[in-house]
Amino acid sequence: MTIPSPASPLLVLLPGMDGTASLFQHFEAALHAQAAIGTQAIAYPAVPLDYAALEAFVRERLPRDRPFVVLAESFSGPLGAALRAAPPPGMRALVLCCSFVRNPRPMLAPLRHLLDLVPFGALPGFALRQALLAPYATPQLQAELAAALAQVPPGVLRQRLRAVLETDASRSFARGSLPVLYLRARHDRLVPPANALHIARLAPGTQLADIAAPHMLLQAAPAAAAGAVAAFIEGLSAAQIPA
Repeated sequence: MTIPSPASPLLVLLPGMDGTASLFQHFEAALHAQAAIGTQAIAYPAVPLDYAALEAFVRERLPRDRPFVVLAESFSGPLGAALRAAPPPGMRALVLCCSFVRNPRPMLAPLRHLLDLVPFGALPGFALRQALLAPYATPQLQAELAAALAQVPPGVLRQRLRAVLETDASRSFARGSLPVLYLRARHDRLVPPANALHIARLAPGTQLADIAAPHMLLQAAPAAAAGAVAAFIEGLSAAQIPA
């Protein structure tokens, strides 16, 4: 294993809709095995918060004593967009994983008024596996996903989905200048591939890494994801990440 140097950039991990940060374990292990890059995962409180409140929560927990790169997974894309628009000291780049900066499925926006009728606590495991993991589901990944979701009250999931359906951080994201890497899963059944193209138009120079994986890319293909992220961070210029 490569030991991270205190002077090397941290990779700050912002989780998907579960918000627990518990699903990063395989990706973190793969990254630490491949590169001298430390990680810091930020878990969200299990209470209903909109993107503005979550942004404030994240900003308070970002590193203050060393450079860092933010990786925003899925739901956290608009938070990554907000940080890129007004980057805190030390932030050097943004990685978006199977994510978006605006509602990834605009046709579903009118349904946000019906979310109170959705029984989030009773969604069948088969449907979740198909949406998030198929065709790469394994018993271990299924168990880890179920354990993470069990920690989140249905009302919190409902609020987070409502935030996704109402968000559009395109303009603020486009004002940013930090480098961007987009990790796109070839078998993503939740976030259409057009979202990566939208992000590339807003942030010219965006690097795109296509990986054979489902929506839960970091969990199903941790080694490939770690390789792409490590190459991106190591490729940042010395001027962007001082020694």
